[in-house]
Amino acid sequence: MGTSSARAADDDGEVECVTTEWKLLGSNHKVCVFAFRDPDIPGVACYISQAKTGGIGGSLGLAEDPSNFAISCSQVGPIDIPAKLPRKANVFKESTSVFFKATRVVRIWDSARNTLVYLAVSKRLIEGSPYNAVSTVPVRR
Repeated sequence: MGTSSARAADDDGEVECVTTEWKLLGSNHKVCVFAFRDPDIPGVACYISQAKTGGIGGSLGLAEDPSNFAISCSQVGPIDIPAKLPRKANVFKESTSVFFKATRVVRIWDSARNTLVYLAVSKRLIEGSPYNAVSTVPVRR
């Protein structure tokens, strides 16, 4: 996907990648930014950046991507919280290896603080603790 500034509202997916290390053989190591909208809250959009492994293994889809990511979510339109919004729900998932490793984003509704919390976690445990990142969107009423 290019760098077009006129992205459609429902155009989720890869925004752009930036090379972090040039590789002689295969694709370069890079960090890619993905955009997605919360499927239950149309007024929220999130961006997640994720490291992608290059080289021959990365080019063939055989390399495991590192569990390095960041997330940022913001209000992009009116936010109406549905009456029966689950307290917790998966809103994004990206495979990071052929060996059953994935990054997922869980939305948590903190009704006491009127805040949507977006938690990105690595599916596979790393040294006993999953990598994670968090972003919040306050809901003003």
